[in-house]
Amino acid sequence: MDLNNQTILITGIDEFIGTRAAELAISQGMKVRGLQTSPVRDKKAENLGIDIFVGKITDPIIAQTACQGVDVVLHTSQIAEESGDIKHFREINVEGALNIAKAAKQANVKTFVHLSSVLVYGFDYKDNVTESEQISAENNPYCQSKLEAETELIKLNSPPDFGIVIIRAGDVYGPGSIPWIVRPVHMMQQKLFAYANDGQGVMNHLYVDNLIDAIFLAIEKKPYGEIFNVTDGQETTWKDYFTQLAEVAGLPTPKSLPKEEMKLFLRLRVQGQKLFRKKADILPESVDFMSRPYAYSITSAMNKLNYQPKIGLAEGMKLTNEWLQKTDIQKLLK
Repeated sequence: MDLNNQTILITGIDEFIGTRAAELAISQGMKVRGLQTSPVRDKKAENLGIDIFVGKITDPIIAQTACQGVDVVLHTSQIAEESGDIKHFREINVEGALNIAKAAKQANVKTFVHLSSVLVYGFDYKDNVTESEQISAENNPYCQSKLEAETELIKLNSPPDFGIVIIRAGDVYGPGSIPWIVRPVHMMQQKLFAYANDGQGVMNHLYVDNLIDAIFLAIEKKPYGEIFNVTDGQETTWKDYFTQLAEVAGLPTPKSLPKEEMKLFLRLRVQGQKLFRKKADILPESVDFMSRPYAYSITSAMNKLNYQPKIGLAEGMKLTNEWLQKTDIQKLLK
């Protein structure tokens, strides 16, 4: 599929990945339409000339309206939190995804790309795990809802009329990334950040532009019904990643704590924040997310999509540093 002059609907257009996807889609000659939940108009998106729809992704009318006249849907909107009420996660991550996909199918959209996560493998998986191997919800609402969404969406795949491709993204970082840039830097600034168990294990980082390259390749090659792990393909330890992040942010190197000690500290912190009626800024479950042991295989994406990560960690950190120098990250956490 030639991307030029194709119309793409991006859900979560006002979020980190959605905004960058829109910028790069426009640079490819695509016409971009966006759907966002927040009623606050995204000035950056409007300045790019994007037609913005505002409404819940669970609303059938909004979904049907936004999908009319669209060739491709990129569904990025989700709840990406470490813990919470499973009903809320299912409402957005499962029912919302299905609502958009069904509307897209009804509107004769040809390609639906769903942004999933490598966290469908849970926290205890084999090294270089592939897409065909067992996935696990780990009794975690994020993992569970992303797993359920994949299961239900793939049932709608019916090429050539309507094709679904699922991208299991690694740990997406870059300018604007809340979990892997903004929040850790903010915690480092407060001298509250540490990594677990001496930073052992693998941070499967994925620079946002590399992710979007993989998405565009999936749109072009149309491997309908397939699922792809996508990371930068580098086996970087958690210690090395967070050390480099601290360095580019001009902050002291983080310390290490035993995993269970970190969880206990965060539980106490959450309880204290509740007493003062403040929203918890980081949950104990985040330690599991930040201490996964192994790499995920991206062989399938490399072979079937011709995916080659173009931006390595050093360059990604340089680009992130340039953004950090001109950004008040505290505003992004409000």
